[in-house]
Amino acid sequence: MERRLAAILSADVVGYSRLMAADEEGTLAQLKAHRKELIEPKTAAHQGRVVKLMGDGTLMEFASVVDALKFAIDVQRAMAERNAAVPDDRRVVYRVGINIGDIIVDGDDIYGDGVNVAARLQELADPGGIHVSRTVVDHAKGKVDLAFEDLGEQALKNIPEPIRVYRVPIRAAGADTVVTGGKPTSPAAWKRPALVAATATLIVAAGIALWMRPWEPTVEPTSIELASVERMAFPLSDKPSIAVLPFTNMSGDPEQEYFADGITEDLITDLSKISGLFVIARNSSFSYKGQQVKVRQVAEELGVRYVLEGSVRRVGDQVRINAQLIDATTGGHLWAERYDGSMADVFSLQDKVTQQIVTALAVTLTADEQAARAQTETVNPAAYDAFLRGWELYRNDTPEDYAAAIPFLKKAIKLDPDYGRAHAALAAVYWSSFKNRWTRSLGLSLNQALVQASVYLREAMKHPTALAHQIASERAAFYRRRADEAIEEAERALALDANDPAGYLAMANALIKAGRPDEAVDQLHGAMRLDPHYPADYLSRLGRAQFAMEAYHDAVSTFELAASRNPEDDGTFVYLGAAYSHLGRDEEAKAAVKKANALRANVGWSPLTLENVGRGRFNRSPSLPERDLLREGLGKVGVPTGGEWAALVTTTSSGAFDVKGATMVDASAAKALHDRKVPFVDVTFYAFPAGHISRAYWLLLSDEFDEARLLDIVAKTEEVVIYGRPENRMTTRGCAKAVAWGFQKVHCFMGGLDAWREAGHPVETGN
Repeated sequence: MERRLAAILSADVVGYSRLMAADEEGTLAQLKAHRKELIEPKTAAHQGRVVKLMGDGTLMEFASVVDALKFAIDVQRAMAERNAAVPDDRRVVYRVGINIGDIIVDGDDIYGDGVNVAARLQELADPGGIHVSRTVVDHAKGKVDLAFEDLGEQALKNIPEPIRVYRVPIRAAGADTVVTGGKPTSPAAWKRPALVAATATLIVAAGIALWMRPWEPTVEPTSIELASVERMAFPLSDKPSIAVLPFTNMSGDPEQEYFADGITEDLITDLSKISGLFVIARNSSFSYKGQQVKVRQVAEELGVRYVLEGSVRRVGDQVRINAQLIDATTGGHLWAERYDGSMADVFSLQDKVTQQIVTALAVTLTADEQAARAQTETVNPAAYDAFLRGWELYRNDTPEDYAAAIPFLKKAIKLDPDYGRAHAALAAVYWSSFKNRWTRSLGLSLNQALVQASVYLREAMKHPTALAHQIASERAAFYRRRADEAIEEAERALALDANDPAGYLAMANALIKAGRPDEAVDQLHGAMRLDPHYPADYLSRLGRAQFAMEAYHDAVSTFELAASRNPEDDGTFVYLGAAYSHLGRDEEAKAAVKKANALRANVGWSPLTLENVGRGRFNRSPSLPERDLLREGLGKVGVPTGGEWAALVTTTSSGAFDVKGATMVDASAAKALHDRKVPFVDVTFYAFPAGHISRAYWLLLSDEFDEARLLDIVAKTEEVVIYGRPENRMTTRGCAKAVAWGFQKVHCFMGGLDAWREAGHPVETGN
């Protein structure tokens, strides 16, 4: 790499976001005029070079520090004159930092500590002022007639050693006055030592306050305390390991939080696709959101060497990304940079940050990774923005937020029909709604949600992402019960993103379904390492794998920890009770089952029976051996067999079905009940969209989920009509189940839809 010593000048506009918010066109016009009429001519006059322009910022290089100082003073004097007739709230005012240092040259760009120190000095400078380092003063003494004001040593953000900072008082040309922000002040004030000291103190305090921004979540300077490899919670990976902290929203608008979070998550996703890196998952990185944390703490808790932090500012169509990469074990920063552009440039800005990290960590991309980086998910900024809004809502993981996410994700697809990630996100919303039985907030039945998930997943597979394959794997294991297909889809997900714990979880589920729980344990440990602050769900899955291996001591320890983290999950206590039972710890097993039943009662479910195991949420049990182990353990401690509903079903002398505790009705009686607005429940499986009684609900009435959903429709003391196909087992089972659950006024319409049609009553189609 080419290196050289140079004078570096960093400048930016004070209050740029405020100016843009007040008058975008006017501010941009001023900036262009200043650059063309002032900056460019004076750059040429002082033998300087503009390295790059970054929105309101400028980075310049000079061969001589004298030229850099003269340029800065000339520009600040001229700006004061140009601002004289401009209202205070519309003035473009620069602050400047100058440093001399060793730089790395990469084409037309420059990097290194020399550049970073200049940028930090600029941040400390007062409006209209210039701050310089000790090296600048040493080189300029005797060559320029300036009285540098010593502000003492300052700890500049992420600069390992304190830097001695000096202020350069700027006198207006031809007059004995000092210029600050375009407003001349009396030189006498600067000649009184006490006032000079007080002013300097205020300037330093203001600069430090601006730098530290105590009102915002920040990471403390790494020079204070270094991370220790010995203290790390996990051994460092053989690969460069990195955690990306949530970028701070600097937009001044809380509504832009989704955008800052989206940028952060996309950086995590982009980095995690690189096989040469070890990248901590979003869940663990975002556990630090809103906290004031030390880089040392993050590195040691997550077991990483490098930490990326930054901020995002969005004002109108303009975007600024600040980012810096820190080696937590040395306190040094590998690079720090600011990227400016419009929303149309947002994808290239993200790509630049990723490329900088890859370069800084000397990671070599495979041919497939290089090809993947050349592809873009979308080139439509508006579609991307809509996606980020919807994805943020989906990440909240509530029924209400799922419903709110759908319009944004559909908007993203409307703006870009080929946006594979948006299709996958919609598939995830509908699939998760189906899986969690949260479809009521969407205004859909379970089957409707499943159909929508399948539709969007098909579209997502035209431009596949890791997310799409994760959903396909879980769907194959959970719903379609095809273990081999689930494993294949999980392999595709991991091939696209080897650092995503969701891929490891999908693989673990598939392996458990295939009866290979020992292999699933390895996958789950991989997920936990990538996501050290993993939720209780990871533990529940690990406990299930250990239970299926009949490693009951391990399973008990895991489920006990899971229960401590999430004491509201009845399923954890069911497995815990069965594991205790297999170990002969019957009293603890009974207590666990009692706790599970109390939690079930809170949501309107009946007490646990052995029949439940293998149905409802326990239908996720991956193999018959695991289900049998559950039933065996629970049966030993008195969990009833269940199936009492079957005893309620009898056959009359004519061969017709009857249900004890229910009233059998014909089409005429059913119509009278319908006219009285009594709720009707259709228990057919796939036939509902083809035709059903008007206003009917579609509910299979097969497990505890359906018991709770039936309670959403009707109280146990109110009337309900249950029907299906004529003389169908599902109809009798549905009626008997409702009676067994305690519903007191069940009407069983055995003639079903056929008898309803024959009587000439109205039928609806569709979902």
